[in-house]
Amino acid sequence: MSSVKVLVAGASIAGPALAHWLRRRGAEVTVVERAPGLRPGGQAVDARGVAKEVIRRMGLDETVRAACTDTAGAYFVDADGKVLETFRADDHGGDGFIADIEILRGDLSQVLYDDTRDGVEYLFDDRIAELVQDGDGVDVVLASGTRRRFDLVIGADGLHSSLRAMVFGPREQFIRHLGLVLAFYSVPNEFGIDRWLIDHNDGGRSAGLRPLPDNTRAMAMFSFPSPAFDIDHRDIDAQKRLLREQMAGFGWESSRILAHVDDTPDFYLDQVAQVVMDRWSKGRVGLLGDAAFCASPMSGAGTGLALIGAYLLAGELAAAGWDPEVAFARYEERMRPFVEANQEIGRLHVRSLLPAPDADPAAEPEFDMELIDRAINGVDLPDFAGVPDSGPSVRSAVGSAS
Repeated sequence: MSSVKVLVAGASIAGPALAHWLRRRGAEVTVVERAPGLRPGGQAVDARGVAKEVIRRMGLDETVRAACTDTAGAYFVDADGKVLETFRADDHGGDGFIADIEILRGDLSQVLYDDTRDGVEYLFDDRIAELVQDGDGVDVVLASGTRRRFDLVIGADGLHSSLRAMVFGPREQFIRHLGLVLAFYSVPNEFGIDRWLIDHNDGGRSAGLRPLPDNTRAMAMFSFPSPAFDIDHRDIDAQKRLLREQMAGFGWESSRILAHVDDTPDFYLDQVAQVVMDRWSKGRVGLLGDAAFCASPMSGAGTGLALIGAYLLAGELAAAGWDPEVAFARYEERMRPFVEANQEIGRLHVRSLLPAPDADPAAEPEFDMELIDRAINGVDLPDFAGVPDSGPSVRSAVGSAS
């Protein structure tokens, strides 16, 4: 029997992580990415609990840790910079507010790409333009004009997934706006940021700065309430105008940070939202990561969900003999309770930042330890004994042995 051919849409974190495991299970993998290359930088992302075990099984623990931000912790400050609350990276065994595995999204993407590029076909500056599936496979036409047939297609192309819209329906059916907008971008480190994140929150708005591996720069972070959000996620000029309007007069260091908004190379702004779907698959097409079950940045779990989902999806596909109906059902059964716990954390976090003006303080959302534990460790990782596994790549093994 020839190798199963799988097309993965998206080359950020979920896509290359899935490519890693699919290749190890014996599949022939192609990853298509609409951007011309890997996107550098981005926000810091965390791996906690079970996600750290997935990284270990990938053979990438030392490589990932070597690329981490080395953030020591976080200070919450008032408008004058006085420290109100302190969180450390070693709190709760490294699974606290600041995780001991914290890495820039672009750096983790680079690690995963370097690990898979020798055994996986990557097609940058391209995207799925048409897709027709039947009982035996999926015919795909790429925007470049290339026509290919695959056994399976997986969408790992994020919150605004084009594949999800193409196969499952308009984005409005699945995206739940949580009433908050988040922005971040890198700035010159004229603020003396050194290993500690600093955040100021007042009245639902926040401004912050966090360290970067290049200590000549820092990452600026803003959030503000927005009951509705209708700005296109690619209209950067409109996003910058909105940020200036909403953060005007906020105080602390916000005006100095905003002064750099037109000079930064990596501006990002988007709604804080979740993706809620009854099913993550249709026929031979499945979804992974934010495309399927975005829990929002406020959950702190997007990377973990992507890594764990990639491990389980590839394992279940191989264990089912690449039968999509059986494999997708098992994947959803294992992942959905874990996803729901993390989405609840995301909603609670937003509610804690945006309390109703007339709310009873005693009724504010509580992050009970049982829910937190379910959101960090509440999913089993089967060994998939008997399923083909070629082991970590030579590149992974070298990185882990160094």
